[in-house]
This record gives sequence, C-alpha cells and structure tokens, in this order.
Amino acid sequence: MSTIGNVLWLIFGGILMGIAAYLIAVICFISIIFIPVGLQFMKLGKFLFWPMGKEVVSTNASGIKTIINIIWAILFGWEIAIGFIAQGLLLCISIIGIPFGIQYFKLSIFTLLPLGNNFKKA
Repeated sequence: MSTIGNVLWLIFGGILMGIAAYLIAVICFISIIFIPVGLQFMKLGKFLFWPMGKEVVSTNASGIKTIINIIWAILFGWEIAIGFIAQGLLLCISIIGIPFGIQYFKLSIFTLLPLGNNFKKA
C-alpha cells in the first residue's frame, strides 16, 4: 500500500518539493552558518521523493546545533512549518487525503527544527 501512496505522492508534487528541498540545501550551503541545516535538507529531499513508510525521529540537538535551530526557526522554519501544517489540514478534509496530510505534518516537525531530527523506516 505504501508503494501506491509513494507513487501518487511523487506524481502529485513530491518531485517538485524534493527538488525545492535540494535547492534550499544549496542556498544553505552558500551561507556558512546554515551548512548543517543544508545537510538536513538534503535528507529531507530524499524523504520527499519517497515518504510513505518513514517516520521522523527526534533526538536532542546540543550545543551549537541548538543555537542554529533557534536561529533557523525564527528566520525561516516557522514559515515553512505553518505552510506544511496548512497543507496537511487541507488534505485531511477528505478521507483519501489523510495519509498525505500526515506526511505534511511530519514535514512540519522536521522543517521547524531540522537539526536533531532524522528519518527512519516505520
């Protein structure tokens, strides 16, 4: 079932979001301070191509990662997270869209505080 969901996800926007995540990663690499965030967005890009059957796993970000997370959340993360939450809520209106809405909620968690989060198979 997750393969069908992944193919539908890829067709209906997953490929564009994956490419956008890689572009954000490149922009983060240009700025020196957000290189760790860029590495996380590379992981996010991989997730966006095939998200069904994966979970976001949170670990404690310590030291400089916490500071970078706070700066990221204040400058960019909250806007991206709100966008993903809004898309997830819109998709959850219909029964067919609920699995896709859940994926958007996972993305909102990851994009708000990217350092200290990882993906694993469910």
